[in-house]
Amino acid sequence: MQDAYQGPLGGPVLSALFLCRHAASMAPTLQQAYRRRWWMACTAVLENLFFSAVLLGWGSLLLMLKNEGFYSNLCPAENTTNTTQDAQFRWPSCDPQEEMLTLGFTIGSFVLSATTLPLGIFMDHFGPRPTRLVGSACFAASCTLMALASRDTKVLSPLIFLALSLNGFGGICLTFSSLTLPNMFGNLSSTVMALMIGSYASSAITFPVIKLIYNAGVSFTVIMFTWSGLACLIFLNCALNWPSEAFPAPEEANYKKKIKLTGLALDHKVTGDRFYTHVTIVGQRLSQKTPSMEGDDLYISSQDVGDTSENPREKSVPFRKSLCSPIFLWSLLTMGITQLRIIFYMAAMNKMLEYLVTGGQEHETVDLKQKAAKTVEFYSYIFGAMQLLCLLTCPLIGYIMDWRIKDCVDSPTEGIALKDASDGVATKSVRPRYRKTQKLTNAIKAFTLTNFLLVTFGITCLINNLPLQFMTFVLHTVVRGFYHSACGGLYAAVFPSNHFGTLTGLQSLISAVSALLQQPLFMAMVGPLKGDPFWVNLGLLLVSLLGFLLPSYLFYYRTRLQREHTTDWEGPLKAPGSIDL
Repeated sequence: MQDAYQGPLGGPVLSALFLCRHAASMAPTLQQAYRRRWWMACTAVLENLFFSAVLLGWGSLLLMLKNEGFYSNLCPAENTTNTTQDAQFRWPSCDPQEEMLTLGFTIGSFVLSATTLPLGIFMDHFGPRPTRLVGSACFAASCTLMALASRDTKVLSPLIFLALSLNGFGGICLTFSSLTLPNMFGNLSSTVMALMIGSYASSAITFPVIKLIYNAGVSFTVIMFTWSGLACLIFLNCALNWPSEAFPAPEEANYKKKIKLTGLALDHKVTGDRFYTHVTIVGQRLSQKTPSMEGDDLYISSQDVGDTSENPREKSVPFRKSLCSPIFLWSLLTMGITQLRIIFYMAAMNKMLEYLVTGGQEHETVDLKQKAAKTVEFYSYIFGAMQLLCLLTCPLIGYIMDWRIKDCVDSPTEGIALKDASDGVATKSVRPRYRKTQKLTNAIKAFTLTNFLLVTFGITCLINNLPLQFMTFVLHTVVRGFYHSACGGLYAAVFPSNHFGTLTGLQSLISAVSALLQQPLFMAMVGPLKGDPFWVNLGLLLVSLLGFLLPSYLFYYRTRLQREHTTDWEGPLKAPGSIDL
């Protein structure tokens, strides 16, 4: 009888189970992870930069895939787009080949965005550690598949679809799991979060860098196998340094306090959900203690366990109300349009640049094609290098979203208390600035700026001027760094915290579905429009004007909220922000 532990595949399955169990046993505690937080943050930034949304540097990867002969069998034998040079064989390339490869990019980018909802649910249940382990394994498998497929592209070209899907899924796993790490940094959490998002957005630079290595003579197979090996190092780093428990939010735990759990009749190490419950209680006690208790040891009893509860107002808000609110529905429209605009440009950038050089398929000659190939390659490098701007633009939009938040209060009673503490007398005539209203003001500014830049980007796309495309690259990079951060800040401002993850995941899923429209748009551009992107770009520009409807509604909603706060300040006090969304 076959050994039940070995399974149908024998030894390899047993080895895999052993490695998984061994990796689980290596997980540090939250206290140990806190001591390693700077190492985890620095490595997470590097891992996001080179392993997360690298698929967004599609222009450079497309050139490498065409040089390796992926789907070159779709091209006629007499095609001379790729010619022999220095006695080196060059695979033919053509529009049907590029359409097929772009379909792979469409699927991969869809997976990159659409899996955020189930991934968020998975991470809520199992924490960031298994999410990161799975993500690094998928990314390593993606690189391995691309390396193997390049050995015989006539037969194995379809593997590129699976490889790009795994690449997108592995990348978003790494990104998603790193977004809770800033909870370990207290007052620096916003800065660390901006670095995480910025490194994710800047990861589009990775394939242009790899293209430089590829042009230096290193084979595509060697590059992909090496990249797969580096992804395995992410797996090892996560196994050694990331804890099994989720990182508690700053208001839920204070790692810097010396905490004595003497009231707990426990003989074993406190871990898992039980430890999370304890540190939650400790955080509540720390936030409620008086200044005279500063520096004292904190004692909690086992009676406190399970005494935690959600904010009653947030708990009473049904999810259906948040889901059907005008703010969320307008945000779906705005984010869907922006995502489609950004993804389409990434997919069609090479063809747009090629059209600017050749002037259309009817004017193409051998010399123009060679010139277009060199121009596209050069501009792809510039576009990739500009992705590092996201490391600067993401903190900028974060600064806009956090503008004057520290000077705000949550309720009229808090404003009176602050005035009393500063002057000794409560002065009701001075109207306080409310935190929710200020967050809405900041969101209006952020979305107005983002949409203005998006429209400007659409206008530059319409102008047939090659040097102007440098400005187009800058605008594209800035918008891509802005719109996700602005949406996350908006959701955090107006919706209950227990709805934030689900709403964000649902928004990403719907945006990914809308981005699927870029494939038929691309096929229309290279087909009936004969490579001319003008009419597609004009249509997208007109549609992008709808993005101003969201800040317009936010302005209307803020006015209603200010009117209610005025009533709260001058009349009977009631909970602010209770009006319908």
